[in-house]
Amino acid sequence: MSFEVRAVHRGARMGVYKARLILALIRGRSANAALDELRHDRHRASRAIYKVLASAVANALQNPDVRANRLVVSKTWAQDGPLLAGGMRMRPGPQGRAMPIKRRTCHIHVYVADPQVAGAASADISEVGAAAGGEE
Repeated sequence: MSFEVRAVHRGARMGVYKARLILALIRGRSANAALDELRHDRHRASRAIYKVLASAVANALQNPDVRANRLVVSKTWAQDGPLLAGGMRMRPGPQGRAMPIKRRTCHIHVYVADPQVAGAASADISEVGAAAGGEE
């Protein structure tokens, strides 16, 4: 098990499909390479995802054992958020009917992991447990 930190953007003003396209590009890459790619990507969703990834990296760097150059984007996904009401605007539909305008939102989840920190943390825990067991 590795050290894993997350960041979430709830209610992003874009469709979930548009966010998933960009999230698929960065999944499994190093955090630095993913940030570089998002910085130069032309899609509108990449700007919001860049901010979420930068926040996840900043959250991970709160731990002094974590190095920024070892971080990897471990999990990413987007799920549907609530539809924005906005007065329920309508557009014309077939045969004189009215169809509602759906203003979609999504929740963007990004997890970053440092695979080398977990090995050190689990070794420290096992040494403490062995030392406590030997003293009794």
